[in-house]
Amino acid sequence: MSELDEQFMQHALRLADYAESIGEVPVGACVVSEGKVVGEGWNRSISQNDPCGHAEIQAIQNAAKNLDNYRLVDSTLYVTLEPCAMCAGAIVHARIKRVVVATTDPKTGCAGSILNLLQHKDFNHKCELTIGVLQAQASQKISDFFRLRRKQNKAEKLALKSQDMN
Repeated sequence: MSELDEQFMQHALRLADYAESIGEVPVGACVVSEGKVVGEGWNRSISQNDPCGHAEIQAIQNAAKNLDNYRLVDSTLYVTLEPCAMCAGAIVHARIKRVVVATTDPKTGCAGSILNLLQHKDFNHKCELTIGVLQAQASQKISDFFRLRRKQNKAEKLALKSQDMN
């Protein structure tokens, strides 16, 4: 883990904070090329009613637009949560060279947890993969978010139940 990896992952974590501030699952991502952030994204699935509104997709689209190229061959994607199948597919299609992940996702992760689509033997492109950069911070952020969400859902159910009794 390099100092640059930590620096860019900090940027992705700030994007995750922004996602959380607007009511989204706190995931952030940035694409780096030649030492500069060329694309960034945060989860927008809830606010945009878009199942494809993941941070990685947003960052890849932003980078492709900024670089005027749908291929991001010498770039690195930093993301706070392990990519799902959809995002892993986009990463491979964009030909991103390297992916740096903060924390794994044992339920939907496709960079090694369930599958490893980023390095699948039959694909024509394989990404270098680094997992665990600032893992504790990213993991805590996700855990805290879902803990609060469960608490809020429980309170809403209790309130509805109380109204039904009256």
